[in-house]
Amino acid sequence: MQLRVGIVAGEASGDTLGAAFIEAVRERVPDARFFGVAGPRMVAVGCDAWESSEALAVMGVTEVLAHLPRLWRLRRRLVARFRAARPDVFVGIDAPEFNLGLARRLKGAMRTVQYVSPQVWAWRQGRVRTIGESSDLVLCLLPFETRFYGEHHVRAVFVGHPLADRIPLDVDRQAVRRALGLSPAATVVAVLPGSRVGEVKRLGADFAAACARLAARRDAVSFVAPMANAAARELFAAQWQREAQALPVMITDGGADRALIAADVVLVASGTATLEAMLCKRPMVVAYRLGAITALLLRTLGLVKVPYFSQPNLLAGERLVPEYFQEAVTPRALSDALEAQLADPARTAMLARKFRLIHESLRVDGARRAAAAVLELVGR
Repeated sequence: MQLRVGIVAGEASGDTLGAAFIEAVRERVPDARFFGVAGPRMVAVGCDAWESSEALAVMGVTEVLAHLPRLWRLRRRLVARFRAARPDVFVGIDAPEFNLGLARRLKGAMRTVQYVSPQVWAWRQGRVRTIGESSDLVLCLLPFETRFYGEHHVRAVFVGHPLADRIPLDVDRQAVRRALGLSPAATVVAVLPGSRVGEVKRLGADFAAACARLAARRDAVSFVAPMANAAARELFAAQWQREAQALPVMITDGGADRALIAADVVLVASGTATLEAMLCKRPMVVAYRLGAITALLLRTLGLVKVPYFSQPNLLAGERLVPEYFQEAVTPRALSDALEAQLADPARTAMLARKFRLIHESLRVDGARRAAAAVLELVGR
């Protein structure tokens, strides 16, 4: 009997995970069928896309409010279509606020899986009950997450991170620089202001201004800015023109891994890109900015339960890379931090050693582990 998998992936990172998951399932069940909300990578490996992953590219508490009517309509449509299609399992990839609500309405009619744990261990820990009520299984990318779920009697499996599998433990930086047309002698800064347009709106101008400050103080600096989509590229190009004016920058469509490998230092928005920079063994400066009301709620209600927000620091359990949140994100602070990273080669070497150890701990064939866990759940 054909295996049928309903799937909803949020944004570019979810699309990447989803594509790897689909390929891993099909290694064991070649005729498996996938359908739901998908990005271009998932479509390329054979997922039937009812809607685009970009439909879920919303972040923040207050920022979501304007999109709620549209998201509610989308969820109602998906509930009806999934119930009619009756897949063996529903897999929600990332986008937990959307996917867990969807899974809760589907559970019982089919098995439900949340692939990528929300950061429930970091803030709003009471959500763990809702996760358990919505999902038959949580697939965790980070090793410490399963301990938290175990304490709350929620079934969870550590599957590792597919990025850790995809990015080699050792990379040839000079070969990548040559491919990008970058001078071997240049100081290369990779600039990643976020994959969502909202992130770029909040961070892009300060990132560009920080780069202009850095270039004014150092010779032979090259900037590479890989952008996740056309809208983000257009917005950041305008911000760069306004804040950095004639300063040259290579703005690319995608290619974040190449830019990160080539870089001497990375200026990056908090999120999956910080993990990717860590896997490329690069020092970085991390920034995170939410809408003012969202940030106020997080602070005044004491919702955040961890001392760090960047993935390298969370995984290491110590402050390995500098982090800047909200009003602390300024061109001066960012440029000073970038310069400090560049001026300390001994620290860069230390970071590379520690990042490699973390890389090895996450490099466990994540997509195949995820596929195996889901197939076991449905008895295949």
